[in-house]
Amino acid sequence: MQRFKNKFALITGGTNGMGFATAQQFIQEHGKVIITGRSAETVNKAIDRLGQNAFGIVSNAGNMTDVFTLQKQVKQYTENIDFLFVNAGYGKFASVVDADEAHFDELYNMLVKGTFFTVQQILPLMKAGSAIILNTSFVTEVGMANFSVYSSAKSAVQSFIKTFAAELAEKGIRVNGISPGHIKTNIYNNTGLNTEQIDGAIQSILPAIPFKRLGEPAEIANAVLFLASQEASYIHGTELTVDAGISVIR
Repeated sequence: MQRFKNKFALITGGTNGMGFATAQQFIQEHGKVIITGRSAETVNKAIDRLGQNAFGIVSNAGNMTDVFTLQKQVKQYTENIDFLFVNAGYGKFASVVDADEAHFDELYNMLVKGTFFTVQQILPLMKAGSAIILNTSFVTEVGMANFSVYSSAKSAVQSFIKTFAAELAEKGIRVNGISPGHIKTNIYNNTGLNTEQIDGAIQSILPAIPFKRLGEPAEIANAVLFLASQEASYIHGTELTVDAGISVIR
C-alpha cells in the first residue's frame, strides 16, 4: 500500500510503543516521519530502527519551552505536515488522598497543555486535506481507583477532539481521536514500580480484558493510520475506541 506516498507525519512520543509502530507503518506506506522523544538516546535508537525516511527531535511534551520551539525544529525537515499524531505521554497513578500538586501538574502539563500547544504550534504547517489524531484512553469511560488525575487529563484531551474539529472544519483539516485499551507499551515505566510489580499489575488486568490479552502497538497503528488516510475522509470529530471492548463489556 502507498496511502502516504509523498506525505510527511509528525508523531510525538514516537520512540516506542504505539507511536513507534505508527511511524513504522507510515514509512512502510511510503511516507516520511518526524518523531519526538524526551532523550537523544531513545530518539537516535528509534531513528536507526526506522531508517532513512525518519527524522528525530528531542522534545518533552510536558516542557512548554520544548513545545513552543517544536515548529521551528520541524521546519528543519519540512514546511508541511500532512498528519499529526499527538501521542506523547505516560501514566502515573495515585489515590485522591496521596496525589500531590506535583503529580497533578506533571500529568496536566504533559497530557493537556502539551497536547493543546503542540496542535497550536504545528497548525501553521498544515493545510486542507491533512489530519490530526489525538491519543485518549478507555479510562475516560470507566471509574478506576487511583486514576482520577490521569483520567481527567485524558478527558480534557477527549474534549479537544470535538472543539478542535469544530474550529478546523473550515480549514479542511480533519480531527479525530484514538482511544486505546491495555496495550503492550512502557506506560508503567514512570510509575515508580519495579519490573516484578509491573508484571503483577499486568497479570491482574488480563482477566478483565474480553480477549484476555494486551493489545499490540501495531493494532493501534492500524486504526490511527486508517483515520489519517483518505479512507476516513468523511470521519471528523470522532473517537475510535480500540480496547477489545473493555470499556463497554462487563
